[in-house]
Order: sequence, then C-alpha cells, then structure tokens
Amino acid sequence: MKPGTRVVGVLGGMGPAATLDFMARVQALRAGGRDQDHLRLIVDLNPTVPDRNAAVAGTGPSPGPTLAAMAKGLERAGADFLVMPCNAAHAFAEAITAASSLPLLDMIEATADAALAVTPQPNRVGVLAVTACLDSGLYQRALAARGAEAVVPQGPLREELMAAIYAVKSGDMPAARAGALRVAEAMAAEGAEILIAGCSEVPLALGDDEAPVPLINATQVLAERTVACATSGFPDFSACPYCHPSRAFQGV
Repeated sequence: MKPGTRVVGVLGGMGPAATLDFMARVQALRAGGRDQDHLRLIVDLNPTVPDRNAAVAGTGPSPGPTLAAMAKGLERAGADFLVMPCNAAHAFAEAITAASSLPLLDMIEATADAALAVTPQPNRVGVLAVTACLDSGLYQRALAARGAEAVVPQGPLREELMAAIYAVKSGDMPAARAGALRVAEAMAAEGAEILIAGCSEVPLALGDDEAPVPLINATQVLAERTVACATSGFPDFSACPYCHPSRAFQGV
C-alpha cells in the first residue's frame, strides 16, 4: 500500500457495467503521471448476488449472505474499508457490517448530502432508482432527515424507468437513454427541482448535461468519497461522517 493511502474493497457486480463505471471514475479522480499515483482497489465483481428487487418484494432470496461473504473475502484480501456501487444493495448493508470489522462507506447518506448542497437548496428531490431502493425508503429517509421531500416515480413511470435500467444491463443503450430521459422529464414536470441518479445504471443512460434539472450522480459522489477516505490523513474512520464501524444501517 502506498504510504498515506488506504486499500479500497469494492463489493461489485450489481451490475458489472456499473462497477466498471465506478472504477473508472475513481481512476479519473487520481489521474497522474504514474501508475503509483492511483489507488489500490480490491474488487469482487460478483454478478451472482441475488436480485435486490425480488428480495425486497419478498419473491426472491436475500442478497445479505452473499454480500456478507464478499465483505469477509475483501477483508481477508487486505482491504481497509468497503464501498458498494449499488444503491439498492444498501438496504442489506447491515449484513455487511455484521460480517466484517471494516467500515462501509454509506453511498446513500453521502449522496443525500450532495443533493442538499446544491444552491439554491432544493425542497423536492427526484430519485431515479430501482424498485428495491424506492420501496426500502433509503433515499426517502435520508432526504427527510435533511428537511427535503423525495419525489419518486410511480406506476407506469416506474415501469419505464425499470425498463430503461434493464436496457442498460442488456446493452440496448438507445432504449435506455430514451427511457431514462422521458422519466427525468416527467419527474421534473412533477416538481422535482433536482434529480438523484440513485441507481448506478442511470448515469450510463443519462448524462449530467442531458437532464432537465441538475442531476446528482450517486456513483460520482461515491467515487469522490472513496478517494477522500482512501487518501485522508485522519488516523481512524471515526472522523469520516459516512464510513465508520458503528454506522447503524436500517436493513431489510
């Protein structure tokens, strides 16, 4: 490990393209003239993690045991802290923190803070996320704790967003881009002052400059916090507001 940096353990594969996007963003933030200027990432890119949407709906197995095993493996491999570039999987974060002594960086809390840091501060925040994330109330709770209202897609609008996200997974990018943009425009019309790309596939379909209102990219927020945690000079994780061993996640 390079002096002054920490090794990052990545619970990935949810989905694979989104994990690669996260890694590329971390790499871009550390761009320099040498290989040694970059962070060490130990990545478990595991696409066999049980479906988060089915688990939250009660129609499929929990991903908790698989995520716990991944966390243990990353700890044994030498990671100093954990990150997970999947918003919905944070509904099962309690399984990770129970299985490993490593802190897990909270993607949801960091993104909610980034959304409310926009000037002027928004009152209504649209959340572009999969059903598992929305039904778990992850962003709704985080935004409400900060005095903001979450605007979430319902009915046919949610179905269209889910179709766009699965189009990313299948590689049908024209359909993904068209669907994500239609949903974003509809949510802005419903009063969302800003949007959170609260699924790690959304930024692959909807660029920051394409959204009808400011777009907060949760993957980019996580990448920035990852670099900050890996390179900061604090002696332990108790000084980080987003990752520390005692964080109390509200799991499902």
